[in-house]
Amino acid sequence: MELSKFYFNLPKSLISFYPCSVRSKSRLMLVNGQTGMISHKYFFNIIDEVYPGDLIVLNDTQVIPARCFGHKKSGGKVEFLVERILDDNKMLVTIKNSKNIKIGTNIFFGKNNQIKSSIIEYKNSFFKILFHSTSYSSLDVINCFGEIPLPPYIKRSVNNVDIESYQTVYKNKIGSIASPTAGLHFDYYLLDDLNKKGIDIEYITLHIGSGTFQPVRTFKIQDHIMHSEVVEVSSVLIKKIQSCKKKGGRIIAVGTSTMRALESAYISSSWNDQKTFSGDTNIFIYPGYKHNVVDALITNFHFPKSTLMMLVSSFLGYKNTINAYHEAIERKYRFFSYGDAMYITYNSLAPYEKIFD
Repeated sequence: MELSKFYFNLPKSLISFYPCSVRSKSRLMLVNGQTGMISHKYFFNIIDEVYPGDLIVLNDTQVIPARCFGHKKSGGKVEFLVERILDDNKMLVTIKNSKNIKIGTNIFFGKNNQIKSSIIEYKNSFFKILFHSTSYSSLDVINCFGEIPLPPYIKRSVNNVDIESYQTVYKNKIGSIASPTAGLHFDYYLLDDLNKKGIDIEYITLHIGSGTFQPVRTFKIQDHIMHSEVVEVSSVLIKKIQSCKKKGGRIIAVGTSTMRALESAYISSSWNDQKTFSGDTNIFIYPGYKHNVVDALITNFHFPKSTLMMLVSSFLGYKNTINAYHEAIERKYRFFSYGDAMYITYNSLAPYEKIFD
């Protein structure tokens, strides 16, 4: 399938550079996957779309202050983005303007070069950094010298609003460099109302990496190589999902990262063995994929030609997705990380949809 099929023209005025003042008061588009019918509400109305016996699954990852600033011995500034914390004294990073960075280059942090680190490896576009301090761990360094990395299209400095608003209220496990943005629409009041209604809520962990912002550059989308991310789906959740589906309940995934985590667990041996699934996943979900776990998906409006839009198309159906995005533009929905949301149900015919190049 050609990449050009996922292009749409988005007016810049619809790109949201700031969050909604009240999380659950963002707008919500509802799309029935089977019929393609579209309706419009606010996010707090999501409670009317779920029922006792349903299971909502959220991604409890926490965004780390992954954009860090150090300097070389010469005094030259070094800016890097943490991809993954490997252990107490090592992490993988991408370095901005890295042509003069080599194996053995030292990077310092703090006044009087109080923290020293070294580049010890370069592989698959990532540098591995080793910290020599016994007083500061990898996490200590980024907490002291880093900031929340806003998405690349937001060309402004991080402010105090971002520090809170770019995290979900249920964040728990540190490790992401980007927020699981579908979850940003949930506030404590809405979560409490869902609990009172008898809706079960559980969590996976998928630490979102920089690859989520990488454009697809291949002519055919199936030739794209997906980035790898750390994921964990507990045995308890796997058992709950299986039980929920047997009883006729629905699995509602909040975010594409949650969808990818659940499908990754399903296609592993952990699913039938009812054991915790943990490790790396590079699953690429695009039209033609037959979904196995999720019945409904909550997600934001994504970039043209992005793997996230392809995932949505695989679930909702390509034609339904294109129609929904065109209507979102006509009705001036807000797009991307700080934008509005959609609640979509599975189109069981989507894997068999004919899409002509």
